Amino acid sequence: MTQEEITKIEERIVDVLKTVYDPEIPVNIYDLGLIYKIDVNEEGTVDIDMTFTAPTCPAADFILEDVRQKVDSLEGVKSANVNLVFEPAWDQSMLSEEAKLELGLE
Repeated sequence: MTQEEITKIEERIVDVLKTVYDPEIPVNIYDLGLIYKIDVNEEGTVDIDMTFTAPTCPAADFILEDVRQKVDSLEGVKSANVNLVFEPAWDQSMLSEEAKLELGLE
């Protein structure tokens, strides 16, 4: 897989991540700043590091599975590994400008 193909897959991953929502927050997980890393290797394996706004998120299992299924379904992706991490701890500075506006924080 070429670097150009990897870049296109990464862009599609971002697009699909913007369709995943925490049911308690009206902003997608990408704009919330919950995605720390997207790594696509030449074989099409994707590693995603993500977190939650709180370690005790009641929707954690649902969100993790939604991310894995949506990324796994993308053309060019052989498998998706979604890793839950809590370092660094999430805070509101990780919100995109769009998320801040949506949540009334601007």
